[in-house]
Amino acid sequence: MIRVFTPQGPTLRELAVQALSSTERGYDLLAPKFDETPFRTPARLLEPVVSALHPLGPFGTGLDLCCGTGAGVGVLRELCARRVTGADFSTGMLRQARTAFAGIAGPPAVDWVRADARALPFAPAFDLVTSFGAFGHFLPAERPALFAQVHAVLRPGGRFAFPVVAPPPAGSLLHWALWGFDLAMRVRNALWRPRFIMYYRTFRLTEVRDELARTGFSVDLLPLAGLGSRPDGSPRCVLVVARRR
Repeated sequence: MIRVFTPQGPTLRELAVQALSSTERGYDLLAPKFDETPFRTPARLLEPVVSALHPLGPFGTGLDLCCGTGAGVGVLRELCARRVTGADFSTGMLRQARTAFAGIAGPPAVDWVRADARALPFAPAFDLVTSFGAFGHFLPAERPALFAQVHAVLRPGGRFAFPVVAPPPAGSLLHWALWGFDLAMRVRNALWRPRFIMYYRTFRLTEVRDELARTGFSVDLLPLAGLGSRPDGSPRCVLVVARRR
């Protein structure tokens, strides 16, 4: 049986079954082995985010949107004093997150909530909302409603923060790999139901900034210097910090 990524990672068959499932069901299936894949947000990205957000605090309450197995919740626990919530629509991912954090004592207290990011069941109770690596699961047409949901659950002056990695150079191997992946997903979703939504090239920073501004956010970009620079001197990764006006 061929395993992918690590000896404890998913098998090729398991990945194929996931790819032919719905987005939610696919993550339920992958959840027990998700942290053995490259899809989990790495610590080398999380640590610079903590450093960039820390001077903007203090924060009392935080929400990690599409929290998966809890990588972003760990970030919020370093930044928020009172309470942190992880929200995801996958029951399997939330189960893994609860297990991973079960032995960690507060404060802050940690809650886990099953919720669709497009219909969040929260009052405007959060000082900080984060999200890591989840936006490819939303079609561009869904983003305005998604950002409106985040705006609605933030207190006035609260911040919505997420990292965005610069696109690979045109013509590079990674450029063509991402292009090929997105094309394969479009073909798969045109021919197969239920759909599995995951695209790498639909989250363009200029469009996202405009959509956030129209929603009622003021937007700043913070370079994450610890992640290096591109050949032209621009940062490889920036932290988008959108403040509810």
